[in-house]
Amino acid sequence: MIHWRDYFKSDLLAGLVVFLVAVPLCLGIALASGVPLFSGLIAGIIGGILVGYLSQSQVSVSGPAAGLVAIVLAGVASIGTLEGFFLAVFLAGFIQLILSLVKAGGIAYYFPSNVIKGMLTAIGIIIIMKQLPHFIGYDKDYEGDLSFFEKEGHNTISSMLDALSHIHFGVAIAGMISLLAMFFWDKLKPANLKLIPGALVSVVVGLLCNELFKLTGIQEFIIKPEHLVQLPIIQSFTELSGSIIFPDFGMITSPKVWTVAFTLGLVASIETLLTLEATDKLDPLRRVSPTNRELFAQGIGNIFSGLIGGLPITSVIVRSSANINSGGRFKTSTIFHGVLLLIGGLFLARFLNYIPLTALAAILLITGFKLANPKIFIEFIKKSPFEYLPFFVTVVSIVFTDLLTGIAIGTGVSICSLLMANIKNVSFFSREKVNNETYLSIVLSEEVSFLNKAAIRLVLDRIKEGTKVIIDASKSFYIDSDVREIIQEFVEIKAKERNIEVLLKGFKSSYGLENTYDQTINEY
Repeated sequence: MIHWRDYFKSDLLAGLVVFLVAVPLCLGIALASGVPLFSGLIAGIIGGILVGYLSQSQVSVSGPAAGLVAIVLAGVASIGTLEGFFLAVFLAGFIQLILSLVKAGGIAYYFPSNVIKGMLTAIGIIIIMKQLPHFIGYDKDYEGDLSFFEKEGHNTISSMLDALSHIHFGVAIAGMISLLAMFFWDKLKPANLKLIPGALVSVVVGLLCNELFKLTGIQEFIIKPEHLVQLPIIQSFTELSGSIIFPDFGMITSPKVWTVAFTLGLVASIETLLTLEATDKLDPLRRVSPTNRELFAQGIGNIFSGLIGGLPITSVIVRSSANINSGGRFKTSTIFHGVLLLIGGLFLARFLNYIPLTALAAILLITGFKLANPKIFIEFIKKSPFEYLPFFVTVVSIVFTDLLTGIAIGTGVSICSLLMANIKNVSFFSREKVNNETYLSIVLSEEVSFLNKAAIRLVLDRIKEGTKVIIDASKSFYIDSDVREIIQEFVEIKAKERNIEVLLKGFKSSYGLENTYDQTINEY
């Protein structure tokens, strides 16, 4: 039996990588949300330590989520004060606790597998598209943004095109070297250094590249502060305490606060459940995380985050997949990344601010490629249209809208595909000998609903004149009354008009249709 101690060293190193990736994501999401940068760090710390400890998911990583940025912006504007908004975050946590108590986490099991795989692939494509501008020194869009439409009328594609005319050669060179170092390290690393992930090598190489550029004195190559990690530097306890914003409990009766709280609670829960389902599919150890326990952990996390001025928390697919790709196998990595965010935010900000964003972009580019590996597309193309259509629709919808909209569209297409498949697979045909006569046997499926009316009528109408037919309901546990009427009409009217001999087999007595198959056998 595997134990967390077996992966302790690799989990610590994975936690270090996730920490390095999480720093700009926490800051970028806070900046985009219009709240103090420290609020993003608070959410990352609590998501890592507290949610990581309480959750029974071993590989998912929680923190501030880009999918909630629009809700945060609208929430702060609606309530009018940050104190009132953080009260809404606090209340959203209690709403999640209630959802866990009523076992609402089970909704995660109703999302089709092809839609979840489409979500993972789409996130991989988005990561690549969003990180390419950062990789070459165009940092206009905030780190962690996953939406197609960006601020000031831009979108993901236009930002990529704009980036081509704003290439910073020092950033691009450092990024390329970091990417190559990570790739070749993962392929060729010595056996005695196998625990060191390539992502960590990428960060070190990127940092050394910039220091080398400084030594050369070529200004065009030196990576400027705006292209580096920009953690706020806390220089005293007074400054730290001044960075924490507490909720205003005097606004607890405000309808606006409760509206935002319910919106955050529901949307954060859905995003968490989707991410949990996705990370379970990525988990190399194939463990299944209890969904209601996850809602409980997220609820406690948001209660504490709201209490000390943190952003709302969800399980986050980008950090979770980076964790898995870096060798994280148990929650040790998640908790350790939260501890590092705490230590780094308080004591190491000055040193962390030397890390180029391009080195972190290199890590995420590799993560994105693993999520959107071309093999996945080939795998789905080989399947039936009812399986690959929802997958591709989910991918395209998420890339060109956002996570929840894309999932909703993909799920809708999956349901329609399921209905179409059910309609098509209402019966199958075979040949059967009865009293030395050959009969066409139409075997009905296990469940024949009103959706199958058209298919059943079409099958019966296509039977050639003079054919001997058996309609076999032996495997059916349910046949809709509308379908039974069609069969009865065929037996009593249409079959006689076309000289078709019909035997009924396996119909329940409650259906009001006489099983003539057994009578024919007995007569013989």
